[in-house]
Amino acid sequence: MAATSEHSPALTVQRQRNPVYSALIGISALAVLLQGVWAGIFLEHDGARDSAGKWIDVHARGGEVALLFAALATVYAFVKLRERTDLWVGALALTVLLVLESYLGGLIRDSSKDTLTAVHVPLGMALMGLSVWLPFRATVSPVPTPARILDTSPAR
Repeated sequence: MAATSEHSPALTVQRQRNPVYSALIGISALAVLLQGVWAGIFLEHDGARDSAGKWIDVHARGGEVALLFAALATVYAFVKLRERTDLWVGALALTVLLVLESYLGGLIRDSSKDTLTAVHVPLGMALMGLSVWLPFRATVSPVPTPARILDTSPAR
């Protein structure tokens, strides 16, 4: 005797990829990841900016790369993937937060506002999370589709 189910049909998530968006947001995410590596390299010279100057420059250029590719991903998602609000709003949030992060980094570097590091580093961690979430989210369809229809008819 077959059991009947009162539950809704099983749902599965359909995966869709957009190679252009994935490449743009992926490069931005890689740049965000490398920001942490480069910061770790120059923070070992804490208090000796002259010794760490080149790595601070690399860190700054990496931030610019992350920002550029996040902005490109935002524009691309808004124009080509407008129905995927999660992607273009997420990319826009990433872009805005990268602008803020870059501004804070500039104040720390150029104006010696070292106390802002207490905001700069945690914001970098949040950016890392968003940078991981966006490429993953880009592969997931926003609407689950039925995987199968359960037969709820009585057994014979």
